[in-house]
Amino acid sequence: MVSSSSEVVTMRNEDWDIRRQGRAWKHEAMDRYALTPERIEMIDGKLLWSDDERRTLLALLLENVGADQAVRLGDPAVWREAVAALPQPS
Repeated sequence: MVSSSSEVVTMRNEDWDIRRQGRAWKHEAMDRYALTPERIEMIDGKLLWSDDERRTLLALLLENVGADQAVRLGDPAVWREAVAALPQPS
């Protein structure tokens, strides 16, 4: 999963290990670290170049911080609406 600065590596949603409580990385630490951006840039008012890069950085942070902390940011109604809009399992 090592990436160069010009290559964006994306992971599938199921490959992330986001838990309610944040955690330190163990065996996957260097692979995860390789996914971090070389530098933080702002383009047209958004951090990083693409949605894929922003999602990757967000997932990395969520693995470390945890979902319980994330949902305390912003309006709880927005989080509830987002969860309610998820597709229902068939």
